[in-house]
Amino acid sequence: MNEHTKTVMRQWTLAQPVVSAFITAIVRDFTDRDDVLQETAVAVLESSSRYDSSRPFLAWVLGVAQNQIRLYLRRSSRDRLLLNDSLVELVADSFERVSSTDYLRQLEHLQECLAELPQREHQLLELRYSRDLKPAAMGQILEMNPNTVSKALQRIRDQLRTCLERRTAAEGPL
Repeated sequence: MNEHTKTVMRQWTLAQPVVSAFITAIVRDFTDRDDVLQETAVAVLESSSRYDSSRPFLAWVLGVAQNQIRLYLRRSSRDRLLLNDSLVELVADSFERVSSTDYLRQLEHLQECLAELPQREHQLLELRYSRDLKPAAMGQILEMNPNTVSKALQRIRDQLRTCLERRTAAEGPL
């Protein structure tokens, strides 16, 4: 692997959370989102020789992700009527404007806040966001009423939001 490709891969590692969030904003199905992200990573590696290091990496990699999203939308045609290319481009521009440093700081804060949660709340988050289960299915697994599950998830999200706000305020601006 040449030095240019190594540099691109290092930059990909830093940009990947932003690219993942961008893809998630458009591709709602978790499995499809993971597939599009993986296809984007492969496309970035395969086209790394075309990356001009004098230009912003995030803009380039979001362009690669846009192309992968367009391919996904064409393949899955059910969503094509809801999202056109200009909307995908607009979302990409918004993600490009977001400071990746700020995003990474927020991600670190979120990891710290998650570490403070009790095991039961981790289990709820795992079932909902990693396994993509709905409250009814979660309720069956945990022997809880689905409404109780929904309320517990809302309390957890509120706790995390408050924790993030507190940590961000304590840190102050860069």
